[in-house]
Amino acid sequence: MADQEKHQQLFIQLISMFHAAALQQMGKLKDPISDKIERDLNQAELSIDMLDMLTAKTKGNVTAEEERALTDIIAQLKLNFVDEKTKEQPKQ
Repeated sequence: MADQEKHQQLFIQLISMFHAAALQQMGKLKDPISDKIERDLNQAELSIDMLDMLTAKTKGNVTAEEERALTDIIAQLKLNFVDEKTKEQPKQ
């Protein structure tokens, strides 16, 4: 396997790890270790911020497929985050 292909697979795997972590931290997925739903929106926000940082740091150095995957995942996570954050707000 060529280095470029390997790096592409590893990059997709890395953003997938942050994606899964953020979903777990928002309480959207069970923690595979504890088998429980746990919420930590501060940690979820940090995971999303890490993906934003990866976007900035890799700009112009990723394939169109990698950029699209990263952009789509971040958009989905931000929408879910806003949804979870709204659940914390007291009803008026």
